[in-house]
Amino acid sequence: MAKQGTLLVVDDNRNILTSLQYLLEEYFQQVITLNSPVTIPSLLQREAIDVVLLDMNFSSGINSGNEGLYWLREIKRLRPQIQVVLFTAYADINLAVTGLKDGATDFIVKPWDNAKLVQTLQEAYAKARGNEKKGKQASQPTEKSSMYWGNSSVIRPLRLLVEKVSTTDANILITGENGTGKDMLAREIHRLSPRRNGPMVAVDMGAITESLFESELFGHVKGSFTDAHTDRVGRFEAADGGTLFLDEIANLPYHLQAKLLTVIQKRYFIKVGSNTPQPTNIRLICATNRNLDEMVHNGEFREDLLYRINTIHLHIPALRERKEDILPLAQRFLEQYNQQYLRTLTGFSADAEQRLLNYPWYGNIRELQHTIEKAVILSDGNLLKAENLQLAEVSGQDAPATHEESKEDTPLQTLDEMEKNLVKKAIEQCDGNLSQAAAQLGITRQTLYNKMKRHGI
Repeated sequence: MAKQGTLLVVDDNRNILTSLQYLLEEYFQQVITLNSPVTIPSLLQREAIDVVLLDMNFSSGINSGNEGLYWLREIKRLRPQIQVVLFTAYADINLAVTGLKDGATDFIVKPWDNAKLVQTLQEAYAKARGNEKKGKQASQPTEKSSMYWGNSSVIRPLRLLVEKVSTTDANILITGENGTGKDMLAREIHRLSPRRNGPMVAVDMGAITESLFESELFGHVKGSFTDAHTDRVGRFEAADGGTLFLDEIANLPYHLQAKLLTVIQKRYFIKVGSNTPQPTNIRLICATNRNLDEMVHNGEFREDLLYRINTIHLHIPALRERKEDILPLAQRFLEQYNQQYLRTLTGFSADAEQRLLNYPWYGNIRELQHTIEKAVILSDGNLLKAENLQLAEVSGQDAPATHEESKEDTPLQTLDEMEKNLVKKAIEQCDGNLSQAAAQLGITRQTLYNKMKRHGI
């Protein structure tokens, strides 16, 4: 059989990459290997990749598979037609199900069987070619917006401001509660910007350990420390010519904030173990759910760094402040999961609509999305009913409190207090299962640990 297709293999083990190169170049026209996933976005801009064999773990000592799932989602977002086969030494059926649900084609466990591996990758290539024939428009997903703005009065000014500032290179700070869609807004800004054809690199600052901060953001050279067996590309370098999105910026420890400030001010960085300054050409977007002005006042966040990242401030309102958008959003998610789970639900019953409108949605759009997904899976018939939503009963849910009652019965909480209560509630509902609680909150397990530590939970 003639060799066909381009295969990308991503694994941090050089021996594995060498072995797979020798094995798979007999079956594929081109085999590209990467020992770090951070350059995947830029590589996808240059190469017509058909299949990706993606390792699940890249950071030393971390075997959760969350890195692999993150890069799987990035690949499917940038190039939905690419088929991704997950590659891991840890045979976890729940991880496999999550990966398949997020768009992976298959799942291979190390140590692998050569014949089975080749067969799986060839089947993935056949599927990729089949999808390509359906039309080339699918290969340009970044031209289409996945952002749902809505029509509420509180969201319209934000949309106008976003459309105005997206065409500039101004640094942007996005604030809002957990689940409001800060990462989605960052991607929309990138899509509307002149940098749209460049990479969009997202970093969860809450998931980076202090000891690896400089290596992760700025990269390192071979031999710079014990485990530095090869050069590593940092996130600033990977985002060159595009957008760097630093999520959960408030989680960056105070003593590391000066290092970030220096790079932003001087527009160059120095890799760990190197003395050579390297220029950076990125558009910086940061996001947080915390009050940075209050953190500055408390000595937890540098005022000069806040000024640098806050050239333009965009605040996303909570879902309960834009109730006109709840039902259209719910319908949008209903259609999405109808397609994903092959269901034929047409809408919501009257009691379900009332329940959706009256529920407080402290988890915002992310909570609404998860609720609709579960309801679609569990429902029977053509309409989603209130009981399918499985929303926890809240006092006065079917009879919203008057303004006077709300002021008297509901004490005002800070965003930090609300976040603490939400984290505690998720952990209680999941009976102490932190992985499940993190998934319900839509954050990584490491970010959940950081929030628990910060709030003393």
